Amino acid sequence: MKKIILIAMLAVVGITASNAQAKKAKAAKVEGAGMAFETETIDYGTIAHNADGKREFVFVNNGTKPLIITNTQGSCGCTVPTTPKEPIAPGAKGIIGVKYATDRVGAFTKTVTVTSNAEGQPTKVLTIKGTVLPDPVKS
Repeated sequence: MKKIILIAMLAVVGITASNAQAKKAKAAKVEGAGMAFETETIDYGTIAHNADGKREFVFVNNGTKPLIITNTQGSCGCTVPTTPKEPIAPGAKGIIGVKYATDRVGAFTKTVTVTSNAEGQPTKVLTIKGTVLPDPVKS
């Protein structure tokens, strides 16, 4: 019985350590400005008509120089991003806000293009998706 518990504990420790290493590798340091997002896709899921369409993309500057975001552009007028105005210091987190117009019923997939001085990726495309339900029918 002790061997089974020991093996289970070692498995948990091994999985935890490998997940931690994978996260570190994802946000590896870069020379110059860097931009590593926690997620590049936000899934709204199924939401009500006229629900709050605000969401946030969180990122970290994983570089050695300040990150300057010069522009964010939604793929249509129904997707409105907000951009940090100040440079993001190395190691600091930043947020790109996005608001989807939930007055449009049906499935959607839209993008936000981020333009910055990030080394090796001057443009980054982020995705939002989901389904806006119609209003319930009144009887």
